[in-house]
Amino acid sequence: MHTSPLADRTVAVTGAARGLGAALAHEIARRGARVALLGHEKAAMDAVAAALPGPALAVEVDVTDPTALDAAARAVRAGLGPPSAVVANAGIAEGGPFLASHPAAWRRVIDVNLTGSAHTARAFLPDLLDTAGYFLQIASLASIGAAPLMSAYCASKAGVEAFAHTLRAEVAHQGVGVGIAYLNWTDTDMIRDADRHAVLRELRAHMPAPARKVYPVDTVAARLVRGLERRRTAVYAPAWLRLTQPVRAALPPVVLRMSRRELPRLEAVEPLRYTGPLGAGGLADRAASGPGP
Repeated sequence: MHTSPLADRTVAVTGAARGLGAALAHEIARRGARVALLGHEKAAMDAVAAALPGPALAVEVDVTDPTALDAAARAVRAGLGPPSAVVANAGIAEGGPFLASHPAAWRRVIDVNLTGSAHTARAFLPDLLDTAGYFLQIASLASIGAAPLMSAYCASKAGVEAFAHTLRAEVAHQGVGVGIAYLNWTDTDMIRDADRHAVLRELRAHMPAPARKVYPVDTVAARLVRGLERRRTAVYAPAWLRLTQPVRAALPPVVLRMSRRELPRLEAVEPLRYTGPLGAGGLADRAASGPGP
C-alpha cells in the first residue's frame, strides 16, 4: 500500500464495536494510523483493537455524555497522542409508525446520532485545532431523502448534515476540515435486523434498483477512508449517491407517491408496528443507557 497521510497519526472512531465502525478501524489501521475505538461494549472493542495491525486503544464511553467524552479524549491523548482525525460514526435506529414510537426511545435516537456527534466534535475539536485535523461525520441517504417509518433516524441524519456544514464554516479558517459521508444501505447488523421486519424490507425492495442494493461494509469503509485521507468535504458510498444532490428537492414527492401506494398494501397484510432498537448496537445502547421502552 502507498504511504498514507494517516500513517503515524492518531484517528478516533466512535461506534467502533462492530459494523461500519469496526471496519473503519481496520481500514485506518492498515494505513499505519494509531486507532482509538470509542463506544459501548468494551469487550467487543478490545477484540477489534487486538485484531488491528498497529497500536490501538478501546475506550468505553456513551457519546451522549459530554463529561465522559472529555475523559475519553484525555485517555486517547495520553495513550496514543492527540487525534489528527475523528470519525463520528456512532448511531442507532428504530422503525415503525411515528405515533407507535415511544417518546423516550425516539429522543434517544436523536441524542445518540445528532447530539452525540456534536458532543464528539466538542470533546476532540481542541486536538483537531492543534493538529489542523479533520472531522468526518457519518450521515446517510436519509440526510437527503427521508423515508416513512424511520422518522427519528431520518431527522437525526438530516441534523448531522446541517451540523457538519455549520461546523465546517466555523473552523475552516483555523485549518480544520469537516467532511460528510453519505451512505446507502450497508451490510451491518442494523440493516439485517431491519430486513427481519416485513414492512421495512418491502419498502426497501420498492426503491429504484441502485438505491435498494445493500453494499458490503468493507467496501464502504474503504471508500470512506480514501475520503478521510483526502479530507473530502463530501464522501459518497456508493459513488452514484452524489447524483441525488442536484435532485434532492424532487425526492420527497417521489417518496410520498411510493408511500401512498405501498403502505396501505403492506398494512393490509400485516399491521405496521414499532420495531424497537434495530441491531445489536441498538440493543447495546439500550442496555447501557438504562431501562427504557
